[in-house]
Amino acid sequence: MDRDTIEGIIRSAQVCRIGLVDDGQPYVVPVCFGYADGVLYFHSAPRGRKVEALRKNDAVCCEFDVDVEIVRDGDACDWSVRYRSVIGFGKASIVEEPEEKRRALDGIVAQYGGKPQEYPEDTLRRTAVIKVQIDRMTGKTSED
Repeated sequence: MDRDTIEGIIRSAQVCRIGLVDDGQPYVVPVCFGYADGVLYFHSAPRGRKVEALRKNDAVCCEFDVDVEIVRDGDACDWSVRYRSVIGFGKASIVEEPEEKRRALDGIVAQYGGKPQEYPEDTLRRTAVIKVQIDRMTGKTSED
């Protein structure tokens, strides 16, 4: 799938599922996100399972899906699913610089149709912003 199609799926997605490694075990969590130019951003509380897992292992897998529809045809064994999806792999880091945090938060808000806004210093201090530099992505569309 070409890059424009992949990025179109990401722009249409409402949820990103982040796959992490937590003490040797897989851990997947849905997040609100922003995306631009091969970089994914999401936010979190400054402490918690997600952030602690990322501090120990920065490897991340992300998944987006859109246009999901169950296609019922006779017996349940003959049913199928229509979808378009993207899976990406990359490395995560916690954004420390306040101006990059603001831009990332604006990107997250923009993903959901919002406009840039002011973020009080207190909000920035108590919000962790995670940046995922995506190294590679693949896309898939179900067969009709």
